[in-house]
Amino acid sequence: MVTTPPADDLPRELRELVASGRFREALELHQRADRIAAQRPEAQLLAATAATRVGNLGAAEPLAAEAHEGFRARADHDGRMRALNLLGAIAFEHGQLPKAEQHFHQVMLLARELDDQLMVARVANNPGSVAIYQQPHHVALSLYRSALLAYQRLGDRRGAAETYYNLAVIFREMSEWHDAADATGEAIRHAGLVGEPSLMALALMGRIETNIERGELALARRDLERCALLVARSGDDFNQIDLARLRGLAALREGDFVTAYAEGEAARRKADRTESVLQKAEAAALVARALSGMGRLREAEAARAGALGLFQELGADNLAERFERTWQAE
Repeated sequence: MVTTPPADDLPRELRELVASGRFREALELHQRADRIAAQRPEAQLLAATAATRVGNLGAAEPLAAEAHEGFRARADHDGRMRALNLLGAIAFEHGQLPKAEQHFHQVMLLARELDDQLMVARVANNPGSVAIYQQPHHVALSLYRSALLAYQRLGDRRGAAETYYNLAVIFREMSEWHDAADATGEAIRHAGLVGEPSLMALALMGRIETNIERGELALARRDLERCALLVARSGDDFNQIDLARLRGLAALREGDFVTAYAEGEAARRKADRTESVLQKAEAAALVARALSGMGRLREAEAARAGALGLFQELGADNLAERFERTWQAE
């Protein structure tokens, strides 16, 4: 357990915990802290970041909003920029893509005004994640590659790992398996150098999903075991949901529809708690496919309609179309 620091040391200790991936400890520290210290914008933003990383969006959003107001009252443009970026990420997880884009646009304006090249790179990455759902693949690829160049120039390995992971998502969508494998390999390499379990798990999941889609199930199963250990260490709820979904996808490819259904339901329940619309949609799609494989066709059709409704709520036309293609092929 982390002891409660003096008020002046709270932001520093929170920053160290967040940087090392100890997100739950950071949240607990903020909750135990002196009320005045805990209400400082920097402490609120760090606590909001930790809450986001463990999937507690309900706690993260008001903390980030209060931090933004505090920074604005102080005319702290750097703080405002960082708070707006987090609010954009939270809106994205909630499936509020227009709101997320609005926040990211404001962040880009502030980043350019402050000549903050690292934030410019981060914001270039974020619209790519929005574009992947709604626009042609080349749009997201261009945004991700711009972000990657900036991260490489700045020596930011975390940003590089996250961007290579995102590039692999696009390459899988395009069935460019060699490029997807190369991107996941780079994501894993950079994440390993950062050494944070949550980031390492994310990067490894990119390779797992690539191998599942390629039919390399033995390789995927081997990585799933390692990934489970990383997810357990990280305490990241988003990673837990994706791990369950990937286990379900592997079982689906193996024809084990009962296990696929159980893993999909586990992912769906956890996604309901985190309020991530994307993860709820992906879990619902897995459940629908598993039910179809089990021959429970009426339930499968209902689950399919639910998944499509969630993709539509998210505005993820590309993902809805991919799901429909997969559904028809099966």
